[in-house]
Amino acid sequence: MTATPAPPTLSFFAHVSIAVGPPVDLGAAPTGHRRLVPIVGGSFHGPRMHGRVLAGGADNQVLHSATLTELDAQYALETDQGERISIRNTGIRSGTPEDIAAIVRGEPVPPERVYFRSVPAFATAAPRLAWLNERIFVARGERRPDSVGLDVFVVD
Repeated sequence: MTATPAPPTLSFFAHVSIAVGPPVDLGAAPTGHRRLVPIVGGSFHGPRMHGRVLAGGADNQVLHSATLTELDAQYALETDQGERISIRNTGIRSGTPEDIAAIVRGEPVPPERVYFRSVPAFATAAPRLAWLNERIFVARGERRPDSVGLDVFVVD
C-alpha cells in the first residue's frame, strides 16, 4: 500500500486590487459570448513587494454558459522601485445563473457564492524579481462592480 503524497503548500504572495472599466460586449460568437473588460489601474501589496497595476491591460472573457465564465487577463504591474512585471492570468468564474447574471450586469455578489480561481503567470526582466519567472502561482478572486480583488499565492 502506498501512502498518499502530501499536497504542495501555498505561501501568500500579494493582494492585487484591479480597477476595471465598463465591459465591452462583443456578442455571441460560435465559441461563446465574448466580453472585453478594460484594466484601468489599481494596486498590489505583499510581504516582498508592492506597487501599482498599470492601465492598458484587459480581461478577455468568454461566457460559456449561464454559470461559467472563462477569464484570460493580460496586464502589468510596476513595483515601488520601478520594476515592471507582465502578467497573464487565466481562470474561471462559476456560480448560479442568477449570480453570474448579476456580475455581468455589474451588480455586487457575495464572493462566497462564486467560485473564482485563476493561475497568474509572471514574466519580468528585473534581476531582483527573476524568481517570479520560475514559480507557479494560484489565485482566489472576487469580482466587484468596478474592480477585481485577487489573493495570489505561490506554490512552494
